[in-house]
Amino acid sequence: QVQLVESGGGLVQAGGSLRLSCAASGRTFNWYAMGWFRQAPGKEREFVAGIGWNDGRPYYADSVKGRFTISRDNAKNTMNLQMNSLKSEDTAVYYCAQDSRAFRTAQAMVQEIRDVYWGQGTQVTVAS
Repeated sequence: QVQLVESGGGLVQAGGSLRLSCAASGRTFNWYAMGWFRQAPGKEREFVAGIGWNDGRPYYADSVKGRFTISRDNAKNTMNLQMNSLKSEDTAVYYCAQDSRAFRTAQAMVQEIRDVYWGQGTQVTVAS
């Protein structure tokens, strides 16, 4: 079965950087779009960044454009999120997601997030 394991969260000062990783197993990794979502206390889960299957184009929420960079390493079955210039409003639990259907763009995955597979989440706290 699909297993997604996030790592790399933690506490950082505003303006600092963190790198999140997601290790995937259970399916042919490069066939599936991947993404990062986050959920802050009292708020709904929101899209952060996504990347299409294989060497797919990245796709970002407006709130993180220019600060976050998503990438995937198909040889290692991992996806990463480099987060720079962190702000207090970036504080949330960050979740890795894998598309339920193969060969799609990140945008297509985001339109059907009820069907994606989720990791357990990793806490990111940005202190102001």
